[in-house]
Amino acid sequence: MDEKTALATITGEKREKFDLFRALLLEYNEKFNLTAVTEEKEMRYKHFLDSIAGESLFPQGAAVAEVGSGAGFPSLPLAIVREDLSFTLFESVKKKCEFLTVAAERLGLKVAVCNLRAEDAARGEYREQFDVCCARAVARLNTLAEYCLPLVKVGGRFIAYKGDAAEERREAARAISVLGGKEGGVLAFSLPEGYGKREIVWTLKIKKTPEKYPRGRGKERSDPLK
Repeated sequence: MDEKTALATITGEKREKFDLFRALLLEYNEKFNLTAVTEEKEMRYKHFLDSIAGESLFPQGAAVAEVGSGAGFPSLPLAIVREDLSFTLFESVKKKCEFLTVAAERLGLKVAVCNLRAEDAARGEYREQFDVCCARAVARLNTLAEYCLPLVKVGGRFIAYKGDAAEERREAARAISVLGGKEGGVLAFSLPEGYGKREIVWTLKIKKTPEKYPRGRGKERSDPLK
C-alpha cells in the first residue's frame, strides 16, 4: 500500500493502539534503550508507517515469525492493522522480550514472545512451521536469509524490510537458492516528508532448507553464505 493508504488505516481503535504503543515504547525506552527515534512524527513515519507499508505481502491468516524483534517492528504495527495475522517473535535479549510481552498484552494482540535465538529456533520445534518469516534492521540479506528461511514452510515467504537493497539482493542470490528460496519481488516506496526510501524484499520458499542450515555458532554473520 502507498503511504496515504497506510496512514488512512490508522484511525479509531487502531489509532488509540498506536498511541498506547508509542507511550509504552517511550516508557520502556528510558530503561532499555529500545530506539533512538522518539519524536512523534518521526516515529509515526520511520517505525509505524514503514512497518505497515508491507502488509499486502502477508497472506490472509498467516502464521508469522519475526527474527530479531527488538522493539517490535514490523510485527506489532502489523498486528494492530492485521488482526487476522498471528505472530511469534524471536528475540535473544531478555529485557526486549519483557517489553514485547507487556506491549502485546496491553495492546491485545495475537503475539507470542520467545527469548530465543533464531538459529536455535530453526534447529528445533519451530523449523519450517511458519507461513511467513519477517525481519527489519537485523543483518545483511545473505545472513538474514539463513536465519529466516529455515523457519518458513515450503510455499511460504521470507520478507525483509530494507533501505536500498540492490547490492544485498545480488550478494544474497546464491544463499537464497541454497536455503530453498527463490526471489519473489521488491516493494519499493518512499516515506513522506523526506524520511527516506525503503525496499521490502520478499522471497518464496520453494523447497526444504538443507538440514545443516542454519549453521549456528555465529557463522551466519562471521562467514555468510556467498
